[in-house]
This record gives sequence, structure tokens and C-alpha cells, in this order.
Amino acid sequence: MRIVFAGTPDFAVPSLRAAAARQEVVAVYTQPDRPAGRGRALTPSPVKLAALERGIPVLQPETLKSQTSRDALKALQPDLMVVVAYGLILPKKILEIPRLGCWNVHASLLPRWRGAAPIQRAIEAGDRETGVCLMQMEAGLDTGPVLLTQSLAIGEQETGGQLHDRLAVLGAQVLADGLGLLRAGIRPVPRPQPAQGVTYAHKLEKAEARLDWSLPATALADKVRAFQPWPVAEAAIAGERLRIHAAVALETAHGQAPGSVLALGREGLDIACAQGALRIRTLQREGGKLITAADYGNARRDLAVGA
Repeated sequence: MRIVFAGTPDFAVPSLRAAAARQEVVAVYTQPDRPAGRGRALTPSPVKLAALERGIPVLQPETLKSQTSRDALKALQPDLMVVVAYGLILPKKILEIPRLGCWNVHASLLPRWRGAAPIQRAIEAGDRETGVCLMQMEAGLDTGPVLLTQSLAIGEQETGGQLHDRLAVLGAQVLADGLGLLRAGIRPVPRPQPAQGVTYAHKLEKAEARLDWSLPATALADKVRAFQPWPVAEAAIAGERLRIHAAVALETAHGQAPGSVLALGREGLDIACAQGALRIRTLQREGGKLITAADYGNARRDLAVGA
């Protein structure tokens, strides 16, 4: 087979390795190099680095809508195009070029959490299960029929970063299974997605990171997990803005106004919510490093409440 792979971030790297295991990847598409770091130097994507390590040619078009882009893909004579978190929309004319069409590795159990941030949205919503779908791509946003799927349980304290890493590995396994079937002369049977249960995982925005104490503690704890390691939850507490890296929900009955400090001690910093309390375990002060709530308590003796 002649496979063209399209992907950009770390999540796509295990899938690239799976696709390239038999030297069948003839080219890799990835986003153009972007400025990154303090020096804002142009930085290649993780997928580009992984492709270059394997000696695979890399293409980085700004768009796939031009005739030039279509001609370049046609020249590769692909049997299959595999797309994993690429970041560019594939026009219908691009989808029609590979002989077997285009496959997409998507980190949710479709049709739940179509869109850009399925991993974080699943945690934020309190889902207990997620997974990976191998999907036959069509013009709609993650609407294509599903070829293969694998599910896994979301850990009670699992963060967005931890789940991301597990799903990246699972996605590579599902892709490898699909490619194995093709090599054996078996095309996976496409199953249309049901019309019921459709939800959209909109792109994460930094403005969403602010915690609202008028919500239940369970919802805030899920948000803290989902937004770790980015954009990281934050809140105004006791007169200063803190970034909250780890927290758990307590069923505490308190009768205090949401946002009030209930306790600060070795176990954590407890903040009143509309229902229950959020126990913050690790946090970051403005311009400071990551510290435990106990260390924060040592610096804020004025908040020695219920310690």
C-alpha cells in the first residue's frame, strides 16, 4: 500500500509510527512550522520531527484548497490517506483522491464529542468512558461512518494530559488493526453514526479556565482535571488569582457563600461551592512555581482557617 499520513501534534505520533511500521508511508503532511518558546523561533511539529527521523518526505502546505495541493497529492498516487489531528480541513476533492479514501483516528466514541477537543470535553462533562474511533472521512465534521472502535474507562482522578497519552496509544492500536485488515484483503465495514447522542467538543479557550464557585464542586473538580496541563484552571481566592493544578470535590455541607475559604491545612485549601467544597491540592501563585496547598498556607498565615 501507498499511505499518505496527515497529522501535527504529539497525539498523532504513535499513529504515524503504526502507519509507517512497514515502510508504506510515502509522504507526511503536517502544519507549517510555527513560532514557539520565549524566543518565538520557528518550530517543527512533533509529527514532522517523527517523519524526518524515519526519512519520510514532509509536505507543509498552508491550505489544501488549491489546485496545486490537489496535484501534489495525486502525484503521490496514494491508496489511503490517514488523518490524525492534522488541523486543516480536507476539501471533498482531496478526500476523493486516495483509492481507498481517507481514514481519521478520532479520540472519542462517536457521535459523542465530534470536534477539536474531545479528550478534555469528556472529562469536563464527567464522562466515565471514552475511546477511539477509526472513521471513514467525509465532508462533514467527524460525521463519517465508523470502521473500528475501542473504548476505555476514564480514571476518577485522570487529567486531560494523562488521558491524552493513553488515547494516543489506543488510537495507534486501532489504526494498526484497520491497516492489518486491509493488508489481509479485508476492508473494514463502515457503520453509519447514529443520529442520537451527537455532541460537539469545541476548541479549548483560555477564557474558559476561570472557575465559577456558584457551580457544584464535582463540576469544578472535573474542569480542573480536564484543563490540566492546558489551559490550567484558575480562580480568584482570598484576594489573589491562583492557577489550580490539582483538586478534588468534597461533599462538605458548609452554609458559606460560594468562594469562601473553609479550611487551609496540610490536606489542602477548601473552597465553598454551591454544592460541596473544592479541595485544592496543588496551585500556582501569580508568577510563582507549582506548590502544595500546605506550602501556600505557610505563606498565607492570614488564611489559617480550620487548619
